[in-house]
Amino acid sequence: MSAAFDLRVDKALADPQLKIALERTTGNARRKRALAVAAWPDFAGARTAAAAIKDHAIEHMAYYLDMFERNALASGAQVHWARDSEEACAIVVDICKSVGAKTVTRSKSMLGEEIGLPHALAAAGLRRVETDLAEHIIQLANETPSHIIWPAAHRTKEDVAELFANFHRDKTPTTDIESMVASARKELREDFFSAEVGISGANFLVADTGAICTITNEGNAELTTTPPRVHIVTAGIEKIVADTEQALQLTRVLVPSATGADLTQYTSFHCGPKRPGDLDGPEQFHIVLVDHGRTRMLKEMPEMLRCLRCGACLNHCVVYRAIGGHAYGGAYPGPMGSVLTPIFDGLETTRDLPNACTLNGQCKQVCPVDIPLPTLLRGWREKSWNGGMEPVKTQIAIKLHAFAAARPALYRFGQSFALPLMRFFAQGGWISKMPLTSGWTAARDLPKPPAKSFMAQYAARKGTGQ
Repeated sequence: MSAAFDLRVDKALADPQLKIALERTTGNARRKRALAVAAWPDFAGARTAAAAIKDHAIEHMAYYLDMFERNALASGAQVHWARDSEEACAIVVDICKSVGAKTVTRSKSMLGEEIGLPHALAAAGLRRVETDLAEHIIQLANETPSHIIWPAAHRTKEDVAELFANFHRDKTPTTDIESMVASARKELREDFFSAEVGISGANFLVADTGAICTITNEGNAELTTTPPRVHIVTAGIEKIVADTEQALQLTRVLVPSATGADLTQYTSFHCGPKRPGDLDGPEQFHIVLVDHGRTRMLKEMPEMLRCLRCGACLNHCVVYRAIGGHAYGGAYPGPMGSVLTPIFDGLETTRDLPNACTLNGQCKQVCPVDIPLPTLLRGWREKSWNGGMEPVKTQIAIKLHAFAAARPALYRFGQSFALPLMRFFAQGGWISKMPLTSGWTAARDLPKPPAKSFMAQYAARKGTGQ
């Protein structure tokens, strides 16, 4: 994967429009989250409680999944279990074929991307209509999501205006946000009511009621799940929670972390198919519970099963903000993706992802359930090193550095040559080109180092009593 990863990164770093689009989206998200957290008297306490809720559900996952299945069946739902992505996709396609579906609407679901559901539906000859506005945009562009909350975060409003002018029946080009939303609404309206099957994800599986909870801002999920005759839910087994109260507690920390809002526009609980006397709702309600590596995570990194898919770690990640989501190569980008992708695809082909992290720790600081992402990423690095997966050049460089670092006198001797050399290449306080640093300076500048090392400055100040 290394060469492919490097090519994707180089392409992203060379795209000035990508930087504009990413900063518009993630910068706005960071500002809104900061305001929301500052206005919350005890966000830290709520965060601790949310982590405890998830840990309890994870520890007793089998118990609560069994409870969920019993209550979901009692409500009239049909529950299916899938060990991996192939089984999950096959179940969904079989349900669609069994009801003679031709058109399938789908609300945003990262699990669907994870298991390759869009490709499976296309291979089965089913017409897939993405109903989330951002997913609609990337479907028109024939792309994959670049962010787990804002799938089209890599595109500017000017890009979207051009796509809509090319693909919508209404050809009026405009960069006015309200006009573009109205154009998408008009384009999708017919499909909402003609689709035979609607597919959604689930933010939570509520054990004591057998209901699933969806959290959205556009209302497209309700139009995806209600008018069609059949509603299919695909959800990872880690979405289980004990009861509705706990689901709402988690929602309370999820939403500010994701968008900076107090609550989303739509928090909906779906429990079984349409009942006698109901005015609307699906005739069939299917829930596909997907493992796909989650039981392995339960043994190896249970903290990762806390993840609420809020996207806060992406918005605050200096690497994601520089290269965007597509450079990561998997369904999940950013810090959480760098932990998850090796589980799904194997560390041998994805070792670049944990190694790309700076380990600055911002992701852990903003995670609403306190996942120790830097620790988990270091764990992958350790496994890569112990498994002999690192390139020979990297192994030699690290061993040489370790040799020098373990010998302070030698390390300081090397510094005495390195600092003047680096300062020689500096211009205007920055180093834009220097031997052996092209991996850094190709896309950014190094700051000019001080004349003396930190330890030398520390010793000087200590000697003067400062």
